Amino acid sequence: MDEVVVEVEKRKREWEDAYEKTIEHITAIQECGKSRRGEEKVSLQRLNGLAQDGLSLLNSLQFSLDLLAPQLPSDHHVQSTRSLLETWKNQYQSLRVHLRSANLQAKDNMRKAAQQEAWFKHSLSFCKSTELRRKRQANSGVTSDAESITESLRRSRQLMVQEVERSTNTLVAFDESTGVLKKAESEYKGHRSLFSRTRNLLSTMQRQDVIDRVILIIGFSLFACAVLYVVSKRIGILRLQQMATAAIKARLAGKAANADGTPLVHQFDGGNTVPNVNIPIQQRLHDEL
Repeated sequence: MDEVVVEVEKRKREWEDAYEKTIEHITAIQECGKSRRGEEKVSLQRLNGLAQDGLSLLNSLQFSLDLLAPQLPSDHHVQSTRSLLETWKNQYQSLRVHLRSANLQAKDNMRKAAQQEAWFKHSLSFCKSTELRRKRQANSGVTSDAESITESLRRSRQLMVQEVERSTNTLVAFDESTGVLKKAESEYKGHRSLFSRTRNLLSTMQRQDVIDRVILIIGFSLFACAVLYVVSKRIGILRLQQMATAAIKARLAGKAANADGTPLVHQFDGGNTVPNVNIPIQQRLHDEL
């Protein structure tokens, strides 16, 4: 069989397939708008795109067949192909008209569906508003309780935040105090040896003070003894004792003479009277020093 005839048959089969699919797409477009609006809007756009693709394919098949018709081997094939091409053109125009009508029908269906949906929404909103009004009236007390609970929870949250901040400040103060204590401990450890040496020095000074006091007491005692010895040697304590004893005896003797009636002669020097008592002359003491 001639290659041109084979190509023509191939174009015929492709036309039939594309034509049937395009008819299906146009029919589906005509049925749009009878279900949910959002989905039908997307489906309508997609179906229009498929239908336009089908029409473009049919137009390209017409053009291809128009090019292949003059290349057929016989006039009979040429005439039959020309007549077929005219039929295809009529079908193509019919499909375009049907596509336009289908789109108009789809838009009308969508408009009706939108009106029904709007009426349904209005009714539903009215029912919902009535129900909400009843619920609000019934739950007004519950709402006030919930608001009070919410307010108390908010206050509790604020108090908790304040407590957390206070705890944080306390921890910071504890950390600072711990650092100060550690520093003081290190300084105390550094001064411990100095304190020990100072304590030892104080103990030594106390012992030395006791020793110095004992030495001073002993020295003062020795000094007092030496002074007494010197005074006794220079003044003559024994002589003074003897003179004092003689004076006492003379006084006692004078008192006895007065008692017997015997006068006692006194000599006065410079108007002062001193009894003249015969005292034996003791051996003159000499200074030994």
